[in-house]
Amino acid sequence: MRATVTRTTLVETFWPAQAAPAIMRGVLLAVIGSMVLTLSAKVNVPFYPVPLSMQTFAVLVIGAAYGWKLGLATVLLYLGEGAVGLPVFANTPERGIGLAYMFGPTGGYLIGFAVAAALIGWLCERGWDRSFAWLLAAMFLGHIVILAYGMTWLSSQIGIEKAWAFGIAPFYLATILKTLLGAAFIKGAWSFAERRG
Repeated sequence: MRATVTRTTLVETFWPAQAAPAIMRGVLLAVIGSMVLTLSAKVNVPFYPVPLSMQTFAVLVIGAAYGWKLGLATVLLYLGEGAVGLPVFANTPERGIGLAYMFGPTGGYLIGFAVAAALIGWLCERGWDRSFAWLLAAMFLGHIVILAYGMTWLSSQIGIEKAWAFGIAPFYLATILKTLLGAAFIKGAWSFAERRG
């Protein structure tokens, strides 16, 4: 069983809150995180059966590194940027921008990003990020949340069978790969922090 006490986040280890005014530090980290999410949305990696973006990888890492409050705030900032029309999402501006895009087929995944970042951050604040196996479990749960919100939203638009066929089934391998990469990245960052400290 994991510890229930709140622990230091990865970002707190590298940049302690006392090193800068809390508001300025939080805003800067959220802006950096939203930029990472934007870049990850624009990356298309050739993959079978469909190309994949690195967006869920970025969500997992931000949640684990930032903790639940800052992780959630970062994803909400990113969604706010998209809502006002900035082309921050995948396939924007080609497939639309703003609220029209957010209420389209991928809207559920976007909501899932916020919930997943908060969940992973909350678990990692309780020590799940110190063990590779538990970190993997936290990130797997985060991915389940993203896919569940995505499929629920998509099902309301095209039906459950098509939602499964187009919104879940093509992403099995990508989900496993990005979960492993996310856990390895965070575990590696913690190992670096421990050697450095």
